[in-house]
Amino acid sequence: MSSSTIDVFMPIVILMALSIAVVLGGFLVSSILSPSDPSARKSSPYECGEEPVGDAWALFNVRFYVVGLIFIIFDVESALMFPVVSVFKSLNAQGKGGIVLFEILLFLFILVTGIAYCWRKGDLDWVKSFSTDQKGQNRGR
Repeated sequence: MSSSTIDVFMPIVILMALSIAVVLGGFLVSSILSPSDPSARKSSPYECGEEPVGDAWALFNVRFYVVGLIFIIFDVESALMFPVVSVFKSLNAQGKGGIVLFEILLFLFILVTGIAYCWRKGDLDWVKSFSTDQKGQNRGR
């Protein structure tokens, strides 16, 4: 390597070394200055001033996460429609309006199909009902 190549990368090397030194220095200062007095009260979880009851590993119903993920997916994808619709007039003036309209309708068809699939599968129901088949086994709808 020539001298000019080293001169170009030297500020990057210096900044990387400085950032590593700052992080390691922060850990070192924190370990020196922070008090170490472990107790059962400090190790207990804090829940807004309430005394914790039971185990911290409580099970949550997965339905909350499924409905939340479905909402995020369709909310973000529907938000992606706004930029396309906002430039549709200019694309129509360029002669690309038919292609863009087809793509918008295809996108909406995929979204509606996804929502219909989730609805049919029962992922949008808060309470899933179970039916019993002939053999007496519980089976979800």
